[in-house]
Amino acid sequence: MFWLIDVAGAALFAYGIADGVGALVGARSPEWPALLALILGATIRAGAVLLVHNSAIRSAQQVTVRWRARLFPRLLGGRIARPLLAGESATLAIDHVAAIEAHGARFQPVRMGASLSPLLVAVITAFASWVSALIMLGTMVPFIVGMILAGTAARHASERQLTALGELSGLFVDRVRNLPVIRHFGAEERITRQVTGATREVALRTIAVLRTAFISGAVLEFFSALAVALIAVYCGFSLLGLLPFSPPEHLTLTRAFFALAMAPEFYLPMRRLAAAYHEKQLGEAAMEALDEAVPDLPDTPAEPVSAFDGLTVSGLAIDWPGTRIGPLTFTLGNTDLVALTGPTGSGKTSVLAAIAGQITDFDGSVTTASGGRIAPEAIAWAAQRPLLLPGTLADNIALAAPDASREAIRAVAERVGLGVMLTERSEGLDLMLDHRGSGLSGGERRRLGLARAILSGRPLLLCDEPTADLDADSAADITALLTELGRERCVLVATHDPVLTEAARAEVTL
Repeated sequence: MFWLIDVAGAALFAYGIADGVGALVGARSPEWPALLALILGATIRAGAVLLVHNSAIRSAQQVTVRWRARLFPRLLGGRIARPLLAGESATLAIDHVAAIEAHGARFQPVRMGASLSPLLVAVITAFASWVSALIMLGTMVPFIVGMILAGTAARHASERQLTALGELSGLFVDRVRNLPVIRHFGAEERITRQVTGATREVALRTIAVLRTAFISGAVLEFFSALAVALIAVYCGFSLLGLLPFSPPEHLTLTRAFFALAMAPEFYLPMRRLAAAYHEKQLGEAAMEALDEAVPDLPDTPAEPVSAFDGLTVSGLAIDWPGTRIGPLTFTLGNTDLVALTGPTGSGKTSVLAAIAGQITDFDGSVTTASGGRIAPEAIAWAAQRPLLLPGTLADNIALAAPDASREAIRAVAERVGLGVMLTERSEGLDLMLDHRGSGLSGGERRRLGLARAILSGRPLLLCDEPTADLDADSAADITALLTELGRERCVLVATHDPVLTEAARAEVTL
């Protein structure tokens, strides 16, 4: 709608120019309607562009809000199609969403203008010169064919670029995170070659996208220049009486100049479209990538959610490239403690993730004892590397229970063995942490994650290596705590610790 107003303003402006030129050639002063048309046309065009911009920004922001609402919960612990590296998750959450926003803010409004505005310009021009209008429409057909071919190539190039960028981000973040291990094994040169190759791949893909964009621009400029040139030749030769055939219409200088002034307006919407075509390709490629990584599947299966009364795992098997985990079948009571054991890399963490609903592509079933689906709100997970956010120790413990009192937070911190740390450090629960947990040992970070899980009060507790990085006495304390928790709720522990395994009611081996 706003682009139609823009065309009306362009027509008024073209009329003012044409009438003014006609007046000057006729040795008369321009009349006030022509001057008014110039001023009014410019004002209308400026207002239309401003309205389009504001409307497009609001619409694009609404779209990105919906994407973030769908994407962020999945990336922060929900159900995803496949495991993602941290860098890949960041690329999906930031770069891909930004590409979708640019698609909505820049491409969507000009696409609507490009579909209607040229036809309206041709209709308006036909009142002054129907031959000029036919020239406009005639040059549009090969232009559309050229843009389709260039657009198809641009789409494939953009998809490859986004894929390469996501792989590079995941690779870079993963390697930076594991720099101490890389240095320990002397693998710096090999990792450098690996990152260099991935960087070169992104550069090549980016150049391919730019090359295709330049080709699209060249196609547009050629047909735009051709249309203006043909109209200029026709109108000029018609006024001079030099056409090699009888003129099909009678042109005056004012009508001819109006048609010539409207000629660039015919291709202006498509110029805007070409300028935003890169955002179109990136935005569509980003949406496809997000749909693939985070499919729009219901978070709740068809089975009804039932009150938690125990855990039943039947035939659980997970297929990763080159390996298969399971199948596993076991049950836990409403209050229980079971150890999940197996060699490093055997898939214990993946099994916990499948039970928690973070991995959906697996065989078998995970239900409550009564056969219903386990509600996500019933599951607490104490991970090997718990999520830490910049803030105080108390804030991080209370992430799963933000309304918990300070006394409850201190009590659970002391229960998991953080009481000595609170006593030794003057800040206590107000100790400031960064996202890496700087200043905390590996064992203290695990205890923090366990404290958070306990504070949540959820009936199913999944623990991943809770006694790792602890000395024998501390590990014994955590084992005693988990044994006590097993009398209060259902606890499944992935562990290598034989003492903890011995304390469990049963052992499930991968």
